Amino acid sequence: MEATTAQANELERRVDLAIAIADVEKEMEQRLKRMGKNMKMPGFRPGKVPFSIVRQQYGDQARHEVLSEELDRVFSETVTEQKLRVAGYPRIEPKTTESTTHLEFSAIFEVYPEFALGDLSASEIERPTLEVGAAEIDKTLDILRKQRVSYENADRAAAKEDRVVIDFLGKKDGVPFQGGQANDYPFVLGQGMMLPDFENAVEGMKVGESKTFDLTFPADYHAKDLAGQTVQFDITVKQVQAPKLPEIDADFAKSMGIADGDVEKMRGEIEANLKREVKRRIEGKIKDQVMEALLSTNPITVPVALVDMEIQRLMQAARQDMEQRGMKVADLPIQPEWFADQAKRRVTLGLILAEVVKTEKLQATPEQVRTMVEETAAAYEQPEEVIRWYYAQPQRLQEVEGVAIENNVVAWVLGKAKVADKAAVFDELMGQKQ
Repeated sequence: MEATTAQANELERRVDLAIAIADVEKEMEQRLKRMGKNMKMPGFRPGKVPFSIVRQQYGDQARHEVLSEELDRVFSETVTEQKLRVAGYPRIEPKTTESTTHLEFSAIFEVYPEFALGDLSASEIERPTLEVGAAEIDKTLDILRKQRVSYENADRAAAKEDRVVIDFLGKKDGVPFQGGQANDYPFVLGQGMMLPDFENAVEGMKVGESKTFDLTFPADYHAKDLAGQTVQFDITVKQVQAPKLPEIDADFAKSMGIADGDVEKMRGEIEANLKREVKRRIEGKIKDQVMEALLSTNPITVPVALVDMEIQRLMQAARQDMEQRGMKVADLPIQPEWFADQAKRRVTLGLILAEVVKTEKLQATPEQVRTMVEETAAAYEQPEEVIRWYYAQPQRLQEVEGVAIENNVVAWVLGKAKVADKAAVFDELMGQKQ
């Protein structure tokens, strides 16, 4: 075996491999003899088929197998000797040089980038702070009440948050257009189910009233033939219903899973859940900033092979998600370029995180993993069952361990960067509309 290495670009390598023809022929003959011992053919006893026939029938297969195995062996030995960390799979190309003693090939592949971690001392990270108190609990209770809203008929003009039922007919140049007509159509004013100008026209109307008004569709409206166009709508209000929120009482507490209807106990559970959720969201915002800091301070080149593999993984995940939603993937061809940026970012972060963990020895400890499992289990009615479930399979613990390692990296970065605490607004942190 002979091997040489040449660098084509920053991460690509080319290794020239030479395999002795005599070695291939020798191994090929031994393999064919072993195959002949078990070969069955009409007119011959089992294992007594002439070697020439065995070679004729299986020679190409044996040669391909032997050559493939020899290439794998030689390539593996070469990259090990030269301490090359191969990323992805090599592309094997036969060389055009003529040799009577060797088969010559080139293996083209990429290696993992080698880099020193960047300086994080100038990175600025904003750490949100928020204490959960009575005001946050009350806001959450309001949201929970709105999720359980009921409606009752109202003998008055329609207002925001009312549920209305209408008939409408849309016309463009006096001609009804597709999708512009419905009878007994219900929607809640102020929830953005209809265009703002449409809702404004309905607001203030009473049951039995009709109206004709002009409406101009937005320039970016999804129906291209209507985008930017002005049409006329005829509407008739058939029902106006006012929202009725449930009282915060024993019945409400029971609907929230408090068996004895104790309102204070319900508030206590909401507080505990809120604290867990606030903690999770704050950690998420900090983690996002940490990852950005790592990316900006470590501008590395990543192997195209790893990015391509990640693109394929993301595409497969997208297909599975669509199928679970009942969509036909064949009707929605997924393009690799949709995932290129995301894949490159994920691969880049993965390489940087791996270097941080290795260099700074930030592997997760069993105690960290146990604490995280217990924190997750605390949100369930039977925490011990959840803990047993996690520890029943190593794969489940590996997922927790991965999060624990990320947390270690976050803590390490926070110790290097400029960190400033900033009070968070509850509604913004929770992603709620003001």
